[in-house]
Amino acid sequence: MSDSTFSRLAPFIQEYIYTHGWTELRPVQIEACKAIFDTNNHLLLAAGTASGKTEAAFLPVLTLLQKYPANTIGVLYIGPIKALINDQFDRLNDLLKEVDIPVHYWHGDVSQSRKQILLKDPKGVLQITPESLESLLINKSDRLNHLFGDLRFIIIDEVHAFMDSERGCQILCQLARLSKFMQTSPRRIGLSATLGDYTSAAKWLQAGTKQEVTIADIQGGERRLNLALEHFYTPKETDEAAENPYYKYIFNLTKARNCLIFANNRAETESVISNLRQIAATQGLPDIYHVHHGSISTKLRQTAEAAMRDRNSPAVTAATVTLELGIDIGQLERVIQLDAPVAVSSFLQRLGRSGRRGEPAEMGFVCSEKELTGEETLPQQIPWQLLQAIAIIQLYLEERWIEPIYPVQYPLNLLYHQTMSILAATGELSPPALAKQVLNLPTFKAISQADFRQLLNHLLEIDHLQLTEKENLIIGVKGEKIVNSFQFYAVFADNKEYKVRDESMEIGSIIMPPPGNRFTLAGRTWEIFDIEPKASTIWVKPVEGIANIAWRGGSSNIHTKVLQKMRQILSEDKYYSYLQPKAKARLETARKLAKSSKLTQYNILPLTNNTCCIFPWVGTVAYRTLERLLNLYCRESLEIRSITGISPYFMLLKMSKDKMTSTLKQIHTLCSQQIPAQQLVNPKEVLKLQKYDQYIPINLLHKAYAQDHLNPQELQKAVPNWHSKI
Repeated sequence: MSDSTFSRLAPFIQEYIYTHGWTELRPVQIEACKAIFDTNNHLLLAAGTASGKTEAAFLPVLTLLQKYPANTIGVLYIGPIKALINDQFDRLNDLLKEVDIPVHYWHGDVSQSRKQILLKDPKGVLQITPESLESLLINKSDRLNHLFGDLRFIIIDEVHAFMDSERGCQILCQLARLSKFMQTSPRRIGLSATLGDYTSAAKWLQAGTKQEVTIADIQGGERRLNLALEHFYTPKETDEAAENPYYKYIFNLTKARNCLIFANNRAETESVISNLRQIAATQGLPDIYHVHHGSISTKLRQTAEAAMRDRNSPAVTAATVTLELGIDIGQLERVIQLDAPVAVSSFLQRLGRSGRRGEPAEMGFVCSEKELTGEETLPQQIPWQLLQAIAIIQLYLEERWIEPIYPVQYPLNLLYHQTMSILAATGELSPPALAKQVLNLPTFKAISQADFRQLLNHLLEIDHLQLTEKENLIIGVKGEKIVNSFQFYAVFADNKEYKVRDESMEIGSIIMPPPGNRFTLAGRTWEIFDIEPKASTIWVKPVEGIANIAWRGGSSNIHTKVLQKMRQILSEDKYYSYLQPKAKARLETARKLAKSSKLTQYNILPLTNNTCCIFPWVGTVAYRTLERLLNLYCRESLEIRSITGISPYFMLLKMSKDKMTSTLKQIHTLCSQQIPAQQLVNPKEVLKLQKYDQYIPINLLHKAYAQDHLNPQELQKAVPNWHSKI
């Protein structure tokens, strides 16, 4: 290896590269070294999954850290999930075992003894989650200079997973708060495999600092892909998985292979593994099946990860987003996606888990819908998941398009959280001093002094804050109960869950005991034999058969461009080589129906004498805006009795027959008036979307909802092109 970049790396890194058989540095690693060695800029590394991004960041950073040792923690690595941190911890320890640069990890599963080692001698690399970093800011506020005073680099992994969430806003607040304790201006390095808008990502990474951002966009050559998409009607529920063509197909796709199955919710992961396990048992095949999601115990998740890495035997794991990120699970032969992912970015993350070490990326989509009875209305006869899966694939193949990320503009939930966190860390502050500290954080640029004053007065009224005799603010009695809980460190909502145990180990957790006495968890069926409410523990024993379980879950926004592509696919005659026979036939049926009903020509179609259907072909946010527009301004004038549908695909309006012909005209008129988003929120409406919304003044919640959850401009842009068949 003669590359000049290689010669600039530390000797211990050169030795590591030789002993691991690397023949060359990858392009992303060369570009990262140039940016780190030759500039003082922040760095945004955008490259495909398994392209060597993590090493690209750490090789030059650790070279500089060895050459110029820091007096405190030198590198802060922030990861989105504990499993990714654990994985990176092992990889870094392997790299650094021959040199005196310690690696520490800090999250809820790390022992106190390990944490004490870092606190006594803060050196090297610290890997941490945002929640554990929040805990340090509050509970170790007097030691932050001792820990981070000479910090050189901040590495943020999977930046796309943070940018459009309040959790990402929380990180920016944390870094701004830490900066007061540093003698240096640490450089930031953001890593991502799925970024569509590099400018906004660079702006996010730069927030609150003066350094410029170098963007290293290394996507490599043309990617080799093996894609397949099949469709099934879901038959009536049966305990005999072997007779179910849907599960038989998935079983054959994964049989004796190292495969990862992605589902869009936890219940689907449980269901598919339970059924595959049952099919394997009927054929006398070994149990190679695992489940990996947030409600599975750490031990079982680690067992699944280890099984996927084991090259000597196949393993099949069903997962949610927990394995979408960069955890090393070895060489996968195939990725399976159940139904459509919500975004192109998610598709790319999941696709990237296969095709490593020079092999083509292989991904099979399996879309399903309820079996048609002949009594369905027009919108119920459309295979929405099939169309969405094709649209997402084609947007990437044809345009290399990825959804832009829109940062939260009015994060009131985080505003409450950081206000309480800063007070908890400092003890007490005057109102002006607290306002200065909070409102100077880069995340809160849109928050006015008046809005913050209103929040503080409200928190005083509900005893989350109190005034001292010197007119300083301290945490109130009710506020202490919240701040003193370990759950406070997370800005996202967390449901109270029951631990599920058998006689030997913890299996995972569920929100509450399910109806009946059987449920599925970790892909197995369990029978409850005891519940301890005070200990929030359910005791179970394994039993045969299939059972169900459901978790509450949030929903994600689908972009308007995906809906527009779905409409195009439905209206054209083009076919796609990856469509399997049943999927091809189902698409053909849907296209014939769309043509005969003129579904893609008209946005508003009559279904019955008093029901019409709106096909907006816009994304989730614009759909939500339209729904509110109709609810607030058209219920009386159009005599609407109900508004139902499935977001963002279609909307059903039951209304007076005489008013149906006026629907499009009224929507046109309302959109032309350019009604502000805040007028689409009812003043009496109760909005409790985020963890701490119950402690926010209602008018501020309305302002935030209008800013971040509605978009009249997008709807106004689409509506002039609408047509009605009524």
